[in-house]
Amino acid sequence: MKSMTAYAQGSAQRPEGQLTWVIKSVNHRYLDCQFRLPDDFRHLEIPLRQKLKDRLSRGKVEANLHFTPDSGRIAESMSLNPVLATQLKKLLAELGQGVHVGSLELTRLLHWPGVINYQSLDLSDTYEAADGLFDQVLADFIEARASEGQALADVLRQRLDGIEAQVALVRTHAPLIREHIQSKIESKLATLDVSVDADRMEQEVALLLQKSDVDEELDRLDVHVKEIRRVMGLDEACGRRLDFLIQELNREANTLGSKATLVETSQASVELKVLIEQLREQIQNIE
Repeated sequence: MKSMTAYAQGSAQRPEGQLTWVIKSVNHRYLDCQFRLPDDFRHLEIPLRQKLKDRLSRGKVEANLHFTPDSGRIAESMSLNPVLATQLKKLLAELGQGVHVGSLELTRLLHWPGVINYQSLDLSDTYEAADGLFDQVLADFIEARASEGQALADVLRQRLDGIEAQVALVRTHAPLIREHIQSKIESKLATLDVSVDADRMEQEVALLLQKSDVDEELDRLDVHVKEIRRVMGLDEACGRRLDFLIQELNREANTLGSKATLVETSQASVELKVLIEQLREQIQNIE
């Protein structure tokens, strides 16, 4: 079980410069991959995007590549366009005749487009290195998602233990429901000073017991909890399936609360809803 929230970073020093990959992700209903690459590396996006799709199923993922060229290599690739520089200097000198202008700094000419020529660096090996570094960082990223997923699994198991404890508690109070219903009916009859046939009393009690029977809800809660534990152990993305099971748990807890005739049962229903909501919050992070 993996989390959709993770972060990984890795760097590699190359003769042409330094490469740094940063991959991070947050929760998302589907898989949304976003790349930020230097212009010279744009052609790598499609195959790298496919690698993410092959390894991930959900989450908003950002993959950023930073490339810092080696200053020495940049200096070697620079050359002066003497013709353009000389012409610019001549034109500025003519402009300055008869017009008071500040002293001309030759360094300003370097900023004129075309004065400095840059020879393109051969980045073919760097592209291959960027691809290999991506694989390493992606592996670390997936491991981080798995590690965070295990931490989430521990939290989920604690909440599931709590749900099972509340279900067991309600079962212990089940025998008291009949006594409570019969006592309540007898109390009302005594207030009205009305006598009722014993068989009719038994029928009324049986009818109310049928309406208040929560065994089916308790059984379903147990079944859903067991299914959640099973799904958590699957070697696949399980977030959507867990989210559906949480909805089923919540439905049974609501029904249990509507049938509650004892204070203890009502309190257990509230506690179940709290635990289920805590489960839901954590499951939103699961891939």
